[in-house]
Amino acid sequence: MLSCGIVGLPNVGKSTLFNAITQAGAESANYPFCTIDPNVGVVEVPDPRLSKLAEIVNPERVVPTAFQFVDIAGLVKGASQGEGLGNQFLSHIREVDAIAHVVRCFDDENVTHVSGSVDPIQDIETINLELILADLETVEKRLQRVSRQLKTGEKRYRIEQAMLERIKEAFEREQPARQLTFSEEEQLLLCDLHLLTLKPVLYVANVNESDVGRGSANPLVREVQTYAAREGADVVVISGKVEAEIAELEGEDRALFLKELGLEEAGLDRLIRAAYSLLGLATYFTAGEKEVRAWTIKKGTKAPQAAGVIHSDFERGFIRAEVVGYEQLVQAGSMGRAREMGLLRLEGKDYVVQDGDVMHFRFNV
Repeated sequence: MLSCGIVGLPNVGKSTLFNAITQAGAESANYPFCTIDPNVGVVEVPDPRLSKLAEIVNPERVVPTAFQFVDIAGLVKGASQGEGLGNQFLSHIREVDAIAHVVRCFDDENVTHVSGSVDPIQDIETINLELILADLETVEKRLQRVSRQLKTGEKRYRIEQAMLERIKEAFEREQPARQLTFSEEEQLLLCDLHLLTLKPVLYVANVNESDVGRGSANPLVREVQTYAAREGADVVVISGKVEAEIAELEGEDRALFLKELGLEEAGLDRLIRAAYSLLGLATYFTAGEKEVRAWTIKKGTKAPQAAGVIHSDFERGFIRAEVVGYEQLVQAGSMGRAREMGLLRLEGKDYVVQDGDVMHFRFNV
């Protein structure tokens, strides 16, 4: 399961947000792994298409796709040198697929700020610099090794050395690796480095309850949005305190509370979808009498590999996929009617699965 690490300086609201995530987490009956570690929360990815498919198919159960958030130890300045829980913080970031960087955009005299004043850009740059310094050490060690390997005369080491020098120069300008572009060959070489600053990032602007739904009306949020735009990153504006309250509510009570706040959905739902999108993920569905289920794939995945998400036998013995688009199925009103209308089609091993495809796999092992 893909994961997103929640990072931030002390007292920015990171723990409040994570507590809301775990409260709103998927039921352990569906996801027995959601209690593997106290700092891991598994959440369902909100997708209204599932309930619509359930109306059409009337299955015994509905299973959404899930996403994992990891609460990463708070960071302090000097983490790259082992200050505070620095080493633990950095090792946990290496294990996640993306980073949700929580930034404090609220004043509260009862909640002290680690730097003495609320300055979201300084907070962002503090964490970014620690990640860059940790990566710089990794790159310098690799450069020393590659310089020795150059004696073999192999072309790959010349390519790797040039790439590492370029990354090092970027770090010296305090520029993260994710802002650089790499060739396919370089990307293969990068895999072994496990650079922290290569991971995609989204920023979570944590605001007071009074600022919920106001977004960029908060000047601190605008600062974060301007900074993120330069990186090509997204910003999700939420209130950790409000999310904790929403997570405790269900059904009509939840809907009424959101309406009172002037919100169409919880900020947590927006955060989950933003993290999902950040990783370039897509969803396809299987729909039958026993269950309607959402499955997560990377965008660009071909049909056999998408089948392999369900079971390796499906990929190994893949023959064909029966496919109908979600919108087409809804328009038809039933799978049988979709077949009669010629909307159901057969696709082979080169078919690239699209977000929203409803699929049935034919296989033989």
